[in-house]
Amino acid sequence: MAFYSYVFTANIKGYKEKLHAIADREGLSYHKLWIDTIHCVLKYGMALSDYLNYEFWKKSKKERRSYAGVRLQNDFYEKVSPAKYKKRYTVKPDFQTEFIEFTKRKFVVPEREDLDKVNEFIDSHEEFILKPVEDWGGGKDVSKVKCAEIEDRQKFYDDCVTNHLFLEEVITQHEEMNRLCPTSCNTIRIMTFNNKGKAEVLDAYLRVGNGENVVDNFHAGGTVTPIDTKTGKLVGNALDKDLKEFEYHPMTGVKFDGFQIPYYKEVVEMVKKAALMGDKILVIGWDVTIAPDGPVIIEANRRPGFDGVQVASKRGRKDLMRHCLRELGMLKK
Repeated sequence: MAFYSYVFTANIKGYKEKLHAIADREGLSYHKLWIDTIHCVLKYGMALSDYLNYEFWKKSKKERRSYAGVRLQNDFYEKVSPAKYKKRYTVKPDFQTEFIEFTKRKFVVPEREDLDKVNEFIDSHEEFILKPVEDWGGGKDVSKVKCAEIEDRQKFYDDCVTNHLFLEEVITQHEEMNRLCPTSCNTIRIMTFNNKGKAEVLDAYLRVGNGENVVDNFHAGGTVTPIDTKTGKLVGNALDKDLKEFEYHPMTGVKFDGFQIPYYKEVVEMVKKAALMGDKILVIGWDVTIAPDGPVIIEANRRPGFDGVQVASKRGRKDLMRHCLRELGMLKK
């Protein structure tokens, strides 16, 4: 029931407007698209956004069956990454403390420190990233703040405590990643599987900002591009949430296909090592950026999400779930 509550508390009006636009553009019946949407929610466990993200109106039954919808993802995560262990990853300051070997940056949490400690942090930086203490994904409420623009520090401190926000250092991005887009911290989403004490990479893609937002998230206007997990090179064009395709970055003009991510070997080594630090959350989506001297973990997600993976791949990736469940003895081989 939770799944259907999630689906039908979405922005139905906005969804219908998008469906009308698709019907007009494709020369299709809006009413048939709406009926097909309901069919896909019931039969395949798709959310409304899934139907749009995967262009399900174009897909055959065989293709539709290969996609992992929200309902299936919920079941999968409870098997491989149970919610009762999630706070290790969702409470960001605690995560950064435990994984400091990989996160490599300073931070301060106003609700845990006094004003003097927060002022000390502000005085030692020109700017910082302001984030929710407990983040639910999507890059919401993340902003970059210039210290000189804080007029009333007591008020700023009180607002941070009230809204459960914390301050962390800005990561200096590698010049090659800056070349793609200098206005956002462009991150690799790399999914790992702790397979009986041996970590493996399941999939990876690069998220790049659109030149307007400080975050690169797919849901905040960013783009996704598949990564060849063996070489660290981008494969093909980038796609945004509206499935608009980009051969070149719209702001910098850098070509996506063939772009080599620096320190990629070190990225793989780092996330594999981090993945083995826990035996309860077996599938993790790591967000990694590249600093001038190597990779840095931004955060980890026990629900890494299959929308970015499937949009970037342009196909269903239910195969990744099957692989994990088979290895864990939860699915017949």
